[in-house]
Formats: sequence, structure tokens, C-alpha cells
Amino acid sequence: MKTKGLIPRSWRFLKKLFLILFIGQFVYIIILKWVNPPVTITQLANWFGGYGLKRDYVDKEDISKYAKLAVISSEDQLFADHKGFDWKSIEKAMEYNKRKPNRVHGASTISQQVAKNVFLWQSRSWVRKALETYFTFMIELTWGKKRILEMYLNVSEMGPGVFGIEAAARHYFHKSASHLNRAEAARIAACLPNPKKFIAQPAGRYVSNRSIIIQRQMYNLSDDPDIQAIIQ
Repeated sequence: MKTKGLIPRSWRFLKKLFLILFIGQFVYIIILKWVNPPVTITQLANWFGGYGLKRDYVDKEDISKYAKLAVISSEDQLFADHKGFDWKSIEKAMEYNKRKPNRVHGASTISQQVAKNVFLWQSRSWVRKALETYFTFMIELTWGKKRILEMYLNVSEMGPGVFGIEAAARHYFHKSASHLNRAEAARIAACLPNPKKFIAQPAGRYVSNRSIIIQRQMYNLSDDPDIQAIIQ
């Protein structure tokens, strides 16, 4: 009899726990529309891993428009147009990964990267990917593009233990993010694929070459009215 009564009680407890967690994460998402996260799992992992933690959150008004344009040009040129997912790029990445399973090719948008960096952890698993899809949908629904881009520029790792554009600007160029020029912003953006391997200053061959490509794309995208509406 005790065993029979234990199962319903356990089930009721789990349902209540799930409801509390669901409401809690939803409230947290709404709060982060205006408030920056106190810390992320990735930042903690870097700190415990011995890389340190340099960061300094800044408002979008205190970030150079070149920095905003550089990361869009580098990471997600369709950022202004999609609803969180670039389905064509995802299909291409899946086809590439089938052909070359030992060389995984990603297709994450800026929105997906924000969902991963703010709410989740760095790994490759179906569980994390499912959660990333959920959080991407939620921040697109509640935050809007300007806030998503602002969050991306504040929480992304841009050097070993260096998080956010303000910390990166001061670490590499000894100036605030608001004063970054086109070339400097492009160099920081060029490090994003692997910020522990690539550094913006002094720039190696890869970063130098990639930053030139990014600057060209910045020129190409600079007249797009949808992008201008986001970066202004």
C-alpha cells in the first residue's frame, strides 16, 4: 500500500517541480529583456578552467555601430530577416556533416548563439540543441533584434577569458567599445569562430585575412535599411 501511494505523490511532486521550473525560466527570460545576466555557464567554466573572467556589460548606445555591423557580417548576414533560424544554412550544414562527419560544420544564427551562451552550456548534444531551439524561439518572441544583438555583444567570448565587446576593446585596443573603428571591429569579429585560438591584436594571418573579408561584407551590408535600423 505504501508503494502504491508513493508513486502518485512522486508524480505530483514532479509535476509541481516542472511547473515551478517552467515559470521560473519564463520569468528569467522576461527579466533579461532589460537586465543583463549576472553570470553564464560559459563564463563560469572559463573562470574555473583558469582562463579568468574579463567582462564589462555596456548598453547598446555605448557600442560602436561598426562592432554591431562586424558581427552581423561575420556571423549572421541574414540576422535582420530571419526569425531566429537560417533554415537554408542549417540544411547545408547537415549535408556537409553527413559527407564529412569528422569535420562538424555549424550554422548557428546570432539568436541561437545568444540562446546557448546565456541559458545553456557549450557542448554538442541533442538535448542541448532542443533547449537551444526553445530559447531561441523565446528570445526572438520577447526581446527583439536590438536586444538580441546587444546581448550577443555583451556575453560572447572574444578572447581567452574575455567576454563582451567592451572587455575585448579594452583588452586589445585600450579603448572603449564606443570608439572602435571599422578595422578594429572586424578584427574582433574575426576571432569569434575560436576566441581561445585567435586574437585580434597582434593579429595573425588568419585574423588579418578574415578581417579584410568581413570589412568588405560590412560595406556590402551598410546600405541595408533593415540592418541599419538594428545597429543605430
